[in-house]
Amino acid sequence: MLLTAWAMLAVLGVYFWTGVMAGYARVKYKVPAPSMDGPAAFQSAQRVHINTLEQLPIVIVPLWLCATYLGDVWAAAGGLLWCGARIAYALGYYRDPAQRELGFVLGMVASALLIGGTVVGLLMQ
Repeated sequence: MLLTAWAMLAVLGVYFWTGVMAGYARVKYKVPAPSMDGPAAFQSAQRVHINTLEQLPIVIVPLWLCATYLGDVWAAAGGLLWCGARIAYALGYYRDPAQRELGFVLGMVASALLIGGTVVGLLMQ
């Protein structure tokens, strides 16, 4: 499960990056903690970070289940697809919140594929 471990690190890297971007926006727009209100650009960065956190359980658990029951390559591919989708989501959201949809949908598809892969793997047991 070496590839899955690398994909897991990439997932965590994406989450870390969104946290850094939210922190950068807090400093840039002078939004003191614990306030969550500020300019739209700050709110977008904060929302990207929190939404990515909300998505972690739906990618991390199926990532490892898929690796265990279907295979390392399939799981890693799903994890990396999720990473690319979340980056697209974030970059779209930073530009214009209306541009986040494609990344969001692709991220959900990646999670669904990991869940589906787990089911296939379990049925093959």
